[in-house]
Order: sequence, then structure tokens, then C-alpha cells
Amino acid sequence: MDGFEKRRDQKKKNILKAALTLFMEYGIHKVAIAEIAKKASVSQVTIYNYFDSKDNLVRFVFKFYVDQVWKEQKELLERNLPFNEKIKKIIFEKGTAASQISEKFFQDFMKDYASGQSYAEEIYEKEALPLLIKLFNEGREQGYIDAEVSDEAILFYLKMFQEYLQREDSTKMALPIAEELTKLFFYGIAGKR
Repeated sequence: MDGFEKRRDQKKKNILKAALTLFMEYGIHKVAIAEIAKKASVSQVTIYNYFDSKDNLVRFVFKFYVDQVWKEQKELLERNLPFNEKIKKIIFEKGTAASQISEKFFQDFMKDYASGQSYAEEIYEKEALPLLIKLFNEGREQGYIDAEVSDEAILFYLKMFQEYLQREDSTKMALPIAEELTKLFFYGIAGKR
């Protein structure tokens, strides 16, 4: 990659970071291209040259965000830790990208997710699912997951959560209790044993 390409890539990344910061704080619809340009220290024309439209920029920002969150989660899932430690970290240690999400951005993100053409869904199917199955197997081997509970049952349970969260009316309810829902998934209503 030559110097021109590096500068171009860095400028694109700066625009994505600026847009993500503003979208997370104010929501997508309340942020103008002019505000993004100012925060990224570029012209509005530069943004349109790189992304064509605000809608296209939003798609790239969602991809950028998903990549950040997935990178953190993937590193955690691949770490050499006992199952129970991984679960504690999943539940209690929100990653940098995930901890900064606002309700407005979460609603916009979930609307995109529900569209059926979401990059997040693609990452989940292709990359996260195999690592989750590996995690379930580790949990069984270490005695934390009942050997009688199949991957299919666990994945069906996950799918129920996923489909419910794709409903527009559920996002306002889910975000404030996300940590509790995660605990409920991993420990059930009886809690830790």
C-alpha cells in the first residue's frame, strides 16, 4: 500500500470513527453530514466521495461498529480461560465498543439488524456461531453445561432472543436489562449453583 492509499484509508477510518461517535450520542437521524465532516476534519464532499450517501455511510458505520465489537468478543472466546471465567467476562465486562452504545443508536442498529440484510447477522452466522458451539462444548467438558442439553436447544434459545430483539418495540426494554438477560441465559432463573 502506497502513501496515497494509506492516507485515503486513514481518512475513511477517521470519518467512520467520527460518524460512529456522533451516531452513538445523538442517533443517526439527528446527525448531519456537515457535523460528521467537522468532527472528522474533512469536507462534506470528501464524505460523499468516499461513501456516496448518508445511507451508505450508515451501512459502513454499522459494519465498522460490528467489526469492533466482534473483535473484542472473538478475542475473549478464543482466550485460554475456563468456561465459567469466559461467561463472567461476557456478562460483566462490556467491551469498549459495546459499553458506549446509546438507546437511540441501539434502536437504529436493531432496525438494520431486523432488515434481513444485516452485516451483524452475517458475522453471527459465519464466525460467531462456530465459536459459540465450541464454547458450549468446553462448558460440557468442564461440567458447566448439562450434557443432555443439545447445541440445537441452546441455539434455538439464542434464536428466540435474537428474533425478539429484532422487533422494534423490544429495543427500549432490552437495553436497560441486557446484563440481566445475559445472566438469565447463562444461569437460568435459579441463578448460579
